[in-house]
Amino acid sequence: MRYTSFMTESEISREAWGLLAGLVYPPRFLDIARDLGLTPATLGALARLGEPRTMGEIAELLRCDPSNVTGIADALEARGLARRRPSESDRRVKAIALTAKGERMRQRVMGELSVPPEWLAALSQKDQRTLRDLLRRAADVTA
Repeated sequence: MRYTSFMTESEISREAWGLLAGLVYPPRFLDIARDLGLTPATLGALARLGEPRTMGEIAELLRCDPSNVTGIADALEARGLARRRPSESDRRVKAIALTAKGERMRQRVMGELSVPPEWLAALSQKDQRTLRDLLRRAADVTA
């Protein structure tokens, strides 16, 4: 597209979103999942299981249908990474808690997710700071 001075605000935001999403989500997230022998869904769940969470909470955090969480929980349990247990606040509700093995895997996941991708590390410090500041402002708008 790249006709910035002639683009509408909507076109600029669409292009920015396309560039950002293409840089961040699919390649990096999928590569990390593959390298750790996880599916994207189990990687996403592990990243959010710093504490036991109900199946409904996990669905909200992953922005998926609650019925999908059953398969995710099954996969985590099959690998010995998590176990289901009654929720502390409502024993009728199931929560997912990490096992010791799951906690170790979560630490690996969080470590991998915290490493900036090559494209970001290749930017100058000034550009990195500018990008960070822009993303902070964007995050503030959504808070």
